[in-house]
Amino acid sequence: MAETIKTQNPTPEFSRTLKVSSLNNTADFEFDEVPTENETDEMATLFDVVSIRKMRFAGSISPHEDAGWLLEGKLGATVSQNCVVTLERVRTRLDLDVRRIFTPMADPDENEITLDASHNDELEPLGKEIDLGLVAMEALVLAIPEYPRVEGAELPESVFSPPDTADIEGEAPKAFASLAALKEKLSNPDE
Repeated sequence: MAETIKTQNPTPEFSRTLKVSSLNNTADFEFDEVPTENETDEMATLFDVVSIRKMRFAGSISPHEDAGWLLEGKLGATVSQNCVVTLERVRTRLDLDVRRIFTPMADPDENEITLDASHNDELEPLGKEIDLGLVAMEALVLAIPEYPRVEGAELPESVFSPPDTADIEGEAPKAFASLAALKEKLSNPDE
């Protein structure tokens, strides 16, 4: 019977490892994982967000072609961040479909680099364990908004002018105007 193992002082912050050898290759393995408050606090620190709450990762792992395993699940979490404009708190509810295909892969030659534009983001190398927590963390961090904003928050218009000059609002800046003025001044030292 397969079961997930909650490790002490896990690395990564939310770790739920599942031994591949304990999976039944004729049946699905159902999982439902909820991180502890300490684990969500550690993830919030790692992801540079204020907090992560109501996180749950549930789904199944089933046999897949070529001695691999298919993980399909739902990940839900509420993430709190600071607005990039006002610094007010912004809450975002994320409900994600997660799909990974764990497949045996040949070890690449250490001197060989393969660039493949058609790379499937769902493919993962199959090792001795599948870390459900790590899969959840990866999916979550990729879905967190990079620049959260409170509804209606806008940056004010910025006008940049060289020091001791009038604003150049509405006029295209002239990158070499100050050099031309300096050249003019040096050309006519009597003025």
